[in-house]
Amino acid sequence: MVDYLSNILWTEDEIKFRNELHAFCNKELAPIADEIDKGPYPRELLRKIGKAGYMGVHHDKSVGGTNRGLSYEIIVAEELSAVNGGLDMARMASTTLYGMPVARFGTAEQKKKYLEPVVSGDKIGCIGITEPDVGSDTAGMKTRATKDGDDWILNGEKRYITNGSQADYMCAFAITDPSVKSKDGMSAFIVDTKTDGFNVVQDHDLLGMKSARVSWLKLDNVRVPADRVLGEVGNGFHILMDELDSERTAIAGEAIGYGRTPYEIAVRYSTERHQFGRPISAFEGVSFKIADMAMKLEAGRALTLTAARMYDKGQKITKEASIAKLYTTEAAIQITNDALQILGGAGYTTDYPIERFLRDARLMTIGGGTAEILRFLIQREVYKEFFPR
Repeated sequence: MVDYLSNILWTEDEIKFRNELHAFCNKELAPIADEIDKGPYPRELLRKIGKAGYMGVHHDKSVGGTNRGLSYEIIVAEELSAVNGGLDMARMASTTLYGMPVARFGTAEQKKKYLEPVVSGDKIGCIGITEPDVGSDTAGMKTRATKDGDDWILNGEKRYITNGSQADYMCAFAITDPSVKSKDGMSAFIVDTKTDGFNVVQDHDLLGMKSARVSWLKLDNVRVPADRVLGEVGNGFHILMDELDSERTAIAGEAIGYGRTPYEIAVRYSTERHQFGRPISAFEGVSFKIADMAMKLEAGRALTLTAARMYDKGQKITKEASIAKLYTTEAAIQITNDALQILGGAGYTTDYPIERFLRDARLMTIGGGTAEILRFLIQREVYKEFFPR
C-alpha cells in the first residue's frame, strides 16, 4: 500500500482491509487493466472480486456479505477505480445500485434468490432509472407497470443503464398509479432479464469507461410476478432516493481512485523528467499542481468518509453525500487533467494510463446526479437546516 495516505481517520481494521485489497488489485487486476479497457469486462472478474469478499462489504452475512458498512465500500471503490474505473463502475452498479435497494427493502426470499448470487459475483445486477426523457427529473418517469391478475406488465425504455446488456437482474422503477404524483405512484420491481420482452437495443459507445457496458433497453410487455415487487407498491420513489445517497457516496470513493493513480504517476514523473538541467518538480508551475492534487485527494477522502460514517449510523446524508460526490468528481477531472499537463506529450499518449483516467473521470459529474443537481440539493438542504419548517 502507498504509505503517504493519512490514516488518522481510519480504524485499524479499515487500514488492514485497504492493504489487503490493494495487494489483491495489484495481483489480480492491475496486470490486465489496460486489456480489459477494450471491453466488456470479463464476468469472471466480478466473480473473482465476489469470491474475495469485495462485492458484499455493505451487505448482511445472511446473503454472503461481510456487513462492514459503507465506510468499507468507499475503500473498495477507491482501490478498484485506481486500477480501472469501468470495472468498478460495473461492480458498483451490481452490488450497490442494484444490490442496496434489494438489501434494504427486499423480503428474505427476494434477498436469498436475487441478492445472494449478486454478492458472490455469480450474477450481475443493474438499476433501471434513467429514460430517454428522464434523467435528473426522476419524477417524470414514463415507464408504466399495469396490473394483470397477480402479475405486473412493464412497458417503457431505459437509457444509459450500466450493466444493462450484461445483467441477470434489474431493479426497475415504473409508474404504477399515473393518477397521482409520481412520487406517490412509483414502484420498484425485480426484473429477470431473461423474461420475454426485455430487449437490449444497443450498448452505447462511450468516451470513457470502456471496460463497462452502458445500455439502451426496452421493456415490451415484460411480465413480473407479484412476488418481485420490491417493498410496497407506491413506495418506489422512496426506494430510489434511499439508493441515491449510498450511490453518490460510493461514486465519491471511485472519483478519488480516478485521481489517485494519475497523481502518483505525475509525482514520480516530475522527479524523473529533467528540463533546463533540473527535474521539473523544481519548477513551481509543476510542484504547485502536485500540491493542489494532494489537497483535493485528502479533502475528498474526508468528505466521503464523513458521509459513509453517517450512513452506517443510520443518519440522513443527502447533503453530505451530495457534497462528497460533487467535490470529488470535479476534483478528479482537475487532477487527471493537471497530471496529463505535467507529463506533457507523454501524458497524451497511451503509454501512460492518465488519458484513460481522464476519460473515465469525466462521466461522473453526470452520472448518479449531475453537478448542477447536486448544487441544487446542497443549497436546499442548507436552507432547510437554517430555516426548519
